[in-house]
Amino acid sequence: MNIPNILTLLRILLIPVFVGVFYLGGNWANELATLVFWLAAITDWFDGYLARRWNQTSAFGAFLDPVADKLIVAVALVLVVQTYPSPWMTIPAAVIIGREITISALREWMAEIGQHAKVAVSMIGKIKTAAQMLALLMLLYKDPLLGLPIDKIGFVLLYIAAILTLWSMIIYLRAAIPILLNNDQNNG
Repeated sequence: MNIPNILTLLRILLIPVFVGVFYLGGNWANELATLVFWLAAITDWFDGYLARRWNQTSAFGAFLDPVADKLIVAVALVLVVQTYPSPWMTIPAAVIIGREITISALREWMAEIGQHAKVAVSMIGKIKTAAQMLALLMLLYKDPLLGLPIDKIGFVLLYIAAILTLWSMIIYLRAAIPILLNNDQNNG
């Protein structure tokens, strides 16, 4: 157990706190929920940074980090859809969650056949994650900030994240399709 892995575990432990705070109600619930989500999101950056900087990467961390990321994002998306119940909010949320499930399954399969490097995290994926986290922070916060309609900006960013999500999924699938087809031909 090292500090990067502890930060990843903290992100998972923050999920029930995040949900509990979200449902508190009252004047400060959205601000507090946003703060807890921000804390979870920032641990994602720090755990990766520290693991690389201190050379503390581990198999446990490599497994748990993406799980923690997907859990907190999926929970936040569900809560955002509940806050803004419309097809326009549900569509990008479903696209993002669906992509995460698809790519996780693809990475698992590719790792099983020794081709994990073909579906490594790309720069598009990192930009998508940044847009997605910022969108979720804004949508959770909801209230105008400095006269800016934060929720509307968050909505636009969520659609940008959904588009980048589809784009990165296409990149991953294009890298994997030749291997998938070749594997089918060798087994069929």
